[in-house]
Amino acid sequence: MKLLIISGRSGSGKSTVLHILEDRGYYCIDNLPASLLPSLADRLTSDSSAATKVAVSIDARNIYADLQNVPRIIEQLKQKDLSIDIIFLDANSHTLLRRFSESRRKHPLSNDKVGLREAIDKETELLEAISLMASLNIDTSAMSLHELRDAIKCRIVEQSDVGLALLFQSFGYKNGIPVDADIVYDVRCLPNPYWEAPLRALTGRDEKVIDYLDSQPEVQYMFSDIKEYLQKWLPRFEENNRSYITVAIGCTGGQHRSVYLCEKLGQFFREQIKNVQIRHRELPR
Repeated sequence: MKLLIISGRSGSGKSTVLHILEDRGYYCIDNLPASLLPSLADRLTSDSSAATKVAVSIDARNIYADLQNVPRIIEQLKQKDLSIDIIFLDANSHTLLRRFSESRRKHPLSNDKVGLREAIDKETELLEAISLMASLNIDTSAMSLHELRDAIKCRIVEQSDVGLALLFQSFGYKNGIPVDADIVYDVRCLPNPYWEAPLRALTGRDEKVIDYLDSQPEVQYMFSDIKEYLQKWLPRFEENNRSYITVAIGCTGGQHRSVYLCEKLGQFFREQIKNVQIRHRELPR
């Protein structure tokens, strides 16, 4: 039996994720009261005719005391014959403000005394206990609907029963570190193809850039060090019941060095791990 708990701030994409999972064969429940989780788990484990894949959304519309009690409830559920993952979706506050303004939806915590920005900030506090327990955090700030669908398909749906889901994500420090990264490597110390005029407009996926970085000893040392660290410690994360790991690699602009290393590491680990994804935050999609 597999139980996915979907949570996150309003406007981050929870309803979209539920629809995607429903299309993929999950029995989905929106806004389940957290206090009913034990009853749902009992039904799933005792009734042979019950759905084998269930996804429930738990958000700030719950009673405050129930939200604070979620960690204790989850620990109790882990004693049952259930595979449980918590997926927490979020976006930066500016993006959430824009999404609500564009859709003209009403935030569930806003009213005539609580404005939209205050409601968004309050929701962060209410869901903190759940976010700290999440198996996977997904920042949807820069994601289109299509990209969110791909992320759910690759990292959750296809991950089922195949062990660890590993994502290599390149990024540019000029746009900030990805908030959903588990492990971050800074590769700005490496030779930069940007300063080679013929390579400036290319990316780490182009042959000329690959050839240039392949020829740099420092780059190969960095690749070897990251590879060896992950080979040693990823099994330990998995033994500690981690289903999802995001490895973020950053250079200045997120175009050359970080892209090259993500591609090379992704290709290497695909020979060892079934679910390996590569994403380049700064490149056109």
